[in-house]
Amino acid sequence: MKKIIVFILFLSSLLVTTSCDKDFDVINQDPNNPTKIESGLLIADAVRNTGNLLYSTFVGGDMGSCWSQQWAKVQYNAEAMYTPRESVIGFVWDGLYEDLASDANVMYKLAVEEENTNMQAVALTLKAYAFSILTDLYGDIPFTEAVSAEDGIFKPVYDTQETVYNGILAMLDEANGLYSADGGEINAISDLIYGGDYTKWQKFTNTLKFRVLMRMSAKADVSAQLTEVLSRPVFTSIGDEAKLPYLTSYPNANPIFESIVYGVREEFKVSDVLVDMLKANNDPRLSVYAQPNADGEYRGKPAGIFNVPNDDYNYNNVSPIGERFLQPDFPGYFLSYSEFMFLKAEAAVKGYISGDANSFYQAGYIASMTENGVEGYGIPSLSASTDAALEEIGNQKWLALFCQGVEAWTEWRRTGYPTLSPAIDGVIDEIPSRYTYPATEQTLNAANYQAAVANQGADLLTTKLWWNN
Repeated sequence: MKKIIVFILFLSSLLVTTSCDKDFDVINQDPNNPTKIESGLLIADAVRNTGNLLYSTFVGGDMGSCWSQQWAKVQYNAEAMYTPRESVIGFVWDGLYEDLASDANVMYKLAVEEENTNMQAVALTLKAYAFSILTDLYGDIPFTEAVSAEDGIFKPVYDTQETVYNGILAMLDEANGLYSADGGEINAISDLIYGGDYTKWQKFTNTLKFRVLMRMSAKADVSAQLTEVLSRPVFTSIGDEAKLPYLTSYPNANPIFESIVYGVREEFKVSDVLVDMLKANNDPRLSVYAQPNADGEYRGKPAGIFNVPNDDYNYNNVSPIGERFLQPDFPGYFLSYSEFMFLKAEAAVKGYISGDANSFYQAGYIASMTENGVEGYGIPSLSASTDAALEEIGNQKWLALFCQGVEAWTEWRRTGYPTLSPAIDGVIDEIPSRYTYPATEQTLNAANYQAAVANQGADLLTTKLWWNN
């Protein structure tokens, strides 16, 4: 009898144990901490971190709007005189690699597992955007071996800018071919740019390719590719723009607001180049781009100048940046419709594409006026002279890119418009052509860093990039 009782107890314990083990891995999963994330949920952080970086006054302000001479400063003027902070140089490099390129890489792999081709296309577009900004800032960069730590690559080689550009174009072509109505859902809540609309993302992908092709147009015959891109879905209105909406309060507001208004960094003002150009053309955007100074006048400041504030240029007698651009919910632009139309106008003037350059030019001008809430303006026409037309396009694109500091400086480097003089008390006698590499690359990736410098040229602010050499 005792043996029977023991045997029954053994069977009971076995049943209990088996029952407890059944679906153990499912029961013990924390729904609030999933082991695998949906690819679409990564969009928000990647996009927001990138917008915050590009629109930071330390980056887009000091080393963008000041270097393109849309802005000027009446104090703390070192960056405007071409002495950037090493910490900011590293912040940009790390941010674009870690917060955008790497996250986009993870996003793509997850989307492949999900068989979601629309999300694969979004990931490729964001990755291409990351590398386009990186190479336009630094030149030769890690690309083919970048964001490959999972493969054991911790010291990636640097690729030439030409190689990077060709790789970016290939990414964007692949992305364009992946979009489809049945290609999978894009998380509408996480997608801060387009709210899950894959057709808008496809337009961004192809319009970005047009920008990239124009950037390299001095170094390669891009006519056929530009024409082919225009046969795809591209921006057709302001409603297609790639821009990040910000919220109305800290810490989710536009970084320009958070620094200048919330952080009371009122040393950021408008430049004399900007004010003089707007005044000369009786441009109604003057009252939008700038605020009157203490005397009720619109007055800018020249670039640089070591000893400020002084009697000539100070907090009171130089115009602040316009109120529109200091709003907490002013969007962060990744690519605007007006920029695209000015690029098309330039391409048409140069004979790269067919079409009426003047119509493209006027569409870009009208788009800028519309976005700035201006009414009752005249619409200019392009000059018949090619050189004059290119200058007019370049100047108007520069104006349309106001407060898009990095892009304004990059396009100035490419086109040379408007005509600018170096900072008055600059530590170098020319406007910078690039950012220097982060100091960490010289120590953690020394051999590849040295090879890049040997190929591209000295690691200086004045070394020209491939597309601008």
